[in-house]
Amino acid sequence: MQREGREFELSEVKLKKGEPIDRALRRLKKKVDRECIIKDVRMKRHYEKPSERRRRKMKVAKFSAYLSAKYSDV
Repeated sequence: MQREGREFELSEVKLKKGEPIDRALRRLKKKVDRECIIKDVRMKRHYEKPSERRRRKMKVAKFSAYLSAKYSDV
């Protein structure tokens, strides 16, 4: 599907025969979470300057390095 020059795909879950709706909904939620769709939507709610993006990524990288250094001896 395409809208305004942007391509996107819809996540879908097909109901299996005799499957309850709540179980299918749970599968859909897991699929959406694995595909990082919610995360992307939240990140694109407002414009993020390139400097802010760099700062955020550096902060994540520092924290990851800190955790790996802290738990590397264990």
